[in-house]
Amino acid sequence: MPSALPLDPPQRLVRALGSLRGYAGEEVEAEADAWLAALPRLLEETLKRWELTAERVVAPGGRGSLVALVRQPDGAPAVLKLLAPDLAGSRLRAEREGAALAQWDGWGAVRLLRSAPEDGALLLERLHGEMSLRSLPEAKAMLEAVSAARRLWVTPAPEPAGGEGVFETVAEHTAEEIGFLRGAVPEEVLPLLEEALQLRAALLAEPPEQVLLHGDFRQGAVLAADAERARWLAVGPEPLLGERAYDLARLTRDRLHDLVASPGAAAATRRRIHKLADSLDVDRERLRGWSLYRAVESGIRHMASGRREDGEILLEFAGWL
Repeated sequence: MPSALPLDPPQRLVRALGSLRGYAGEEVEAEADAWLAALPRLLEETLKRWELTAERVVAPGGRGSLVALVRQPDGAPAVLKLLAPDLAGSRLRAEREGAALAQWDGWGAVRLLRSAPEDGALLLERLHGEMSLRSLPEAKAMLEAVSAARRLWVTPAPEPAGGEGVFETVAEHTAEEIGFLRGAVPEEVLPLLEEALQLRAALLAEPPEQVLLHGDFRQGAVLAADAERARWLAVGPEPLLGERAYDLARLTRDRLHDLVASPGAAAATRRRIHKLADSLDVDRERLRGWSLYRAVESGIRHMASGRREDGEILLEFAGWL
């Protein structure tokens, strides 16, 4: 990608950064605006520093990063990912994602080749970005998702003595959400939010385990790979430490619009939760509880950022639980 070539960031990324105005506060909004303005320079500098040859920027791409297909100095294909700031900041996001990928070391997830957290930059092995588990029939996709998730849930590496660990726990992460949820919830959704918060408190009172979680595990985050070690590998982790049921909770609402349009959606949702829980030896009630909490949290956040229709569908899903 010649330096003179103007960069037009993918519109999905631009819209996602714009949606921060609904809930993130002025400081994060200003940081996101500044990052977007500096993005062409950041991309050019990272390509030069790592001696990468750019092929193209991936579009529509993700909502939280710019992704470019590149070639390494020896011609090997790779992916350059520049993480946008959010509530955690691009540096911390890169540190956390890089640390998780380094611990997995290609087992169940994309392999990390290089990182520069100070710039929010990660260099990753190249997968087939156009082919996720969502391209498979539903039953096959869920089977492959279960297999991928099982490989990711490992005992976290020991934290450095005397220092703070890079990963948040589920308890810490969800505690940070409560203030926003109470301030943004529409009045008619308040009873559902109170139920979700009560479930959260009960679930965290006696957590059954603490493993490394993907944090945003869903069919769209598992891509096809040519690697001998696996046909499907996870990407885009937002890693946390906690129980497996929390990670599975995002997967329970995959292909939600299709689910809403199908007859007997509520019963189908409960069957899906039971099947996922049983296939991975996770307690059904814990999975139901985290699925409800995460759907309510996402629904309120969507509505606050102006995506009311998507938010209402998420809240309807939570109501089925």
